[in-house]
Amino acid sequence: MLEYHQQSSLEIMKRLDVTNQGLNDYDVQNRKKIYGSNKLVEGKRTSTFAVFFGQFKDLLVIILIIAAFISFLLGEVGSTIVIMIVVILNAILGTVQHVKAEQSLDNLKALTTPVAKVMRNNQIVEISSEDIVVGDLLYLVAGDYINADGRLLESHNLHINESSLTGESFAVAKSTEPINENHVSIGDKKNMVFTGGFVTTGRGTIIVTAIGMETEIGKIANLLDTAKEKKTPLQVSLDHFGENLALGITMICVAIFTIDLFRGRELVESFMFAVSLAVAAIPEALSSIVTIVLAFGTQKMAKENAIIRKLYAVESLGSVSVICSDKTGTLTENKMTVQQVYTDQKVIPKDQLNTEIAIEKNLILMALLCNDALERDNIEIGDPTEIALVKLGKQYGLDELIVRSNNPRVAEIPFDSDRKLMTTVHRSNLQSMMITKGAVDVLLPKIAKIETSTGVRTITEEHRNKIEEVNRDFSMNGLRVIAIAYKDIQVHQSIDAWGERDLIFVGLIAMMDPPRKESKASVESCIKAGIKPVMITGDHKITATAIAKQIGILNDPSEAIEGYEIEGLTDQQLQEKVQDISVYARVTPEHKIRIVKAWQEKGHVVAMTGDGVNDGPALKQADIGVAMGITGTEVAKDASSMILTDDNFSTIVKAISNGRSLYTNIKNAILFLLSGNTGAIFVVLYATVLGLPVPFAPVHLLFINLLTDSLPAIAIGLEPNNKNTMKDKPRDIQTPLLNKKFTIQVMLEGLLIAISTIIAFRIGLQTGDTLTATTMAFTTLCLSRLVHGFNSRSKESIFTIGVFSNKYTWLAFLIGFLCLHLVLFIPSLTGVFEVATLSGVQLVIIYSLSCMPFLVNQWYKLLFVRSTK
Repeated sequence: MLEYHQQSSLEIMKRLDVTNQGLNDYDVQNRKKIYGSNKLVEGKRTSTFAVFFGQFKDLLVIILIIAAFISFLLGEVGSTIVIMIVVILNAILGTVQHVKAEQSLDNLKALTTPVAKVMRNNQIVEISSEDIVVGDLLYLVAGDYINADGRLLESHNLHINESSLTGESFAVAKSTEPINENHVSIGDKKNMVFTGGFVTTGRGTIIVTAIGMETEIGKIANLLDTAKEKKTPLQVSLDHFGENLALGITMICVAIFTIDLFRGRELVESFMFAVSLAVAAIPEALSSIVTIVLAFGTQKMAKENAIIRKLYAVESLGSVSVICSDKTGTLTENKMTVQQVYTDQKVIPKDQLNTEIAIEKNLILMALLCNDALERDNIEIGDPTEIALVKLGKQYGLDELIVRSNNPRVAEIPFDSDRKLMTTVHRSNLQSMMITKGAVDVLLPKIAKIETSTGVRTITEEHRNKIEEVNRDFSMNGLRVIAIAYKDIQVHQSIDAWGERDLIFVGLIAMMDPPRKESKASVESCIKAGIKPVMITGDHKITATAIAKQIGILNDPSEAIEGYEIEGLTDQQLQEKVQDISVYARVTPEHKIRIVKAWQEKGHVVAMTGDGVNDGPALKQADIGVAMGITGTEVAKDASSMILTDDNFSTIVKAISNGRSLYTNIKNAILFLLSGNTGAIFVVLYATVLGLPVPFAPVHLLFINLLTDSLPAIAIGLEPNNKNTMKDKPRDIQTPLLNKKFTIQVMLEGLLIAISTIIAFRIGLQTGDTLTATTMAFTTLCLSRLVHGFNSRSKESIFTIGVFSNKYTWLAFLIGFLCLHLVLFIPSLTGVFEVATLSGVQLVIIYSLSCMPFLVNQWYKLLFVRSTK
């Protein structure tokens, strides 16, 4: 049997048993049973058991297991059991976090699954790419990723980038003609398309010939399996810090171990204590806590219409100082509606057109013909501008499909963002007509004649001036204007961009895409947060400035420039000027990259929105590339680090707020961990230097490590967004997380916890019973750290942010409090955990001392932090 590239379109449709009406539901179900889903088989995941046992590879855990084994050999069975329980619980927590992270990734993948336009049951519908089956008629337009292999049935200037398969970076022109050769390389199969390619220009229709693992890229699936789990910059920074911290603590533990031996303490006992202190002091859960907090954070953002594709984006969000946003659909509603038209030298409101007048009806007909949009059963497919034209036609009883059926399209030059024009050729009886629509300033120089109610006339300077005047008036009122022109051509005459000249002007159509209601408030929020919003659009300068003024981006008309002015600036000049510009109109993709780079050279972190194929480079250049989820092409989405599922500017602002809060929460969780651990080290150093009894048994430190580290730290990481988050300036991305100020805060808060614990220890020693003293020190350290979790929630007082606004911190506190008291009061546990029975007075003292660091911190925050706002 011939290969697909050797057969004609009709032969392939017959071979796959498909008609022009596409597949029906019965066909689809049968083919799914035969061919399966259109997805690549993922590599085998690490099993949960393997993940669990992998938790025991950590050096600190290995040391702890060795210590437990030595303890068992020495008859300390109770200590061995407790150590192993701690080790196993930590491994379970790590496994749960790993599974949660994988589930989060799966959820995000589900949210970003590409869609495809196919013909089913004689209707064009959008489906998930995974639901494509062999035999589907798949429609492709510029910006689409190709999600199945197929044979071209129809091609209109279709160019496809197939670099993922061929390695060639340039786009390949496609055709529908059969290729007679047997052995043809993928790059030479000009009538085939392949999964992994993307459409750079034009449009086409294919019949799907292979899906999933049967595609060319499926056969070499390892080419796509390039995504490896990487640590975020924050995690790398924390790991580096953890290594240095571990080295420092190890040195302290070695010193304490040596001093204990010198003072006559038994070797094994000294060793056990030194190991336990090291495990308690080193926040080994740091990286895991960062991961789980980020996982929860990205899920929250996804619910708020911002899908984070790359974890590092969360960290960068808090530092964004410039948002370069497109206008259409992001700052505006992206629901274009025709407001007025200009034809026959008069402005006509959209409701007062008369289709009995030939020129007015022709204007609507041409707007429907030079148009790819569809509207069926309230489902809109296509560009918002073209959908507005379709709706105008329906308002006057003109159905786009009937009009196009009566005037079939025989050729076209698809819209291009550089040309800003679209041209189609239609055959009617023995005549062909070329229709061109596009930007007024681009189309007007190509006009030679003008159609009027009295016939076609040569266009005069007066006509041109009037058209420009009307266009300016429309634009100044925030209307988007397109011009429509035509000319008659020979039936078999081929067309190209050079043929778009000597046209006959028919009219202007002005539409309104009003600002979103929330855009003004979001822009205001940005400005208060020290973020500069910048509008970058392909629209006319007057239209852009009208919208920008309404929403607060533009104050002075001098802050708006056009793309051609950028071309006249060197990179250095643009850098000097960029901070004074708020609106860029009539820009090209190349201009966008230069604008982003200019801001970055000034030391700013830039978020950039985009939706088209040509936006890909600018999205990658930006620190945060933001793709549109509704109107965005798959190319733009793939180049981005964040996708907006509602295409709304205010969602970017909310994402920045969430990013700032996540970073702050992680920092606060680290502060909690380090200050608590520092407190424990201070207490041990105090007792060691003064030659006092050891304040904690090894099992105490293990208990503290388990109950007062992970749970409160995770709870702090889930702190709700602070209302003042967007009142601060963006964080300097170069500022290290653990700077001098942060280190001093860790030391001071750790010192407060240590003072409370030391006081409790000294009071216990006055009873003459060392066990009572260590129990009071252990209990005070546990409780003060649990209470300190409330301190670490924010730099503001808990009474300012809300005592009960974070239910997770209360849950972590109650779990820790309950477990601690079970240890203190259940006889079978008191022996294992080496604690004495405490009196009511001693418990009151412990409770009071445990609250002291909290009260001092809150007093300071109420007096000083709040007063600075």
